[in-house]
Amino acid sequence: MAGAVGCHGRPLCAAAGPATPNRTTLLAQQEEETMNSTMITIPALGILVGIGAAFSGLGGGFLMVPLLLFLGYEAQKAVGTSFLAILVISISALVVHNKLANVDYRTGIMLGIGGIIGAQIGARLVEHVSTANFKKIFAVILLGLAAYLFLKK
Repeated sequence: MAGAVGCHGRPLCAAAGPATPNRTTLLAQQEEETMNSTMITIPALGILVGIGAAFSGLGGGFLMVPLLLFLGYEAQKAVGTSFLAILVISISALVVHNKLANVDYRTGIMLGIGGIIGAQIGARLVEHVSTANFKKIFAVILLGLAAYLFLKK
């Protein structure tokens, strides 16, 4: 074994015994395992959100944001990521609802124009809210909507 070279150009030492993984290797393995399970979990959650969004018309954010917060995302990243997912889900749902003649394009476009302005304001506002406070605000909004829908005749 004389002159044998191991990883990073260091000489191999037969007396050292079998190599043991270092902390960096173990962290990389854990990250890869997490990534693999995430690659299954996130699309499955997306299916559920897609069903909820297409069924309720609520855009999916009311489901997507809490799921992302549960997965450990900061509020700002959860909201931004949710919008990307909602864009994809919304296009798909729009195609189906259009085929079913359930789209009022004029009203939808007018709401969208107002939404463009509101989105610019909202995205900047959320930057100034901590994740803990965001969760509370979001919960109050959801509870208010739930109470309204439940009590409305």
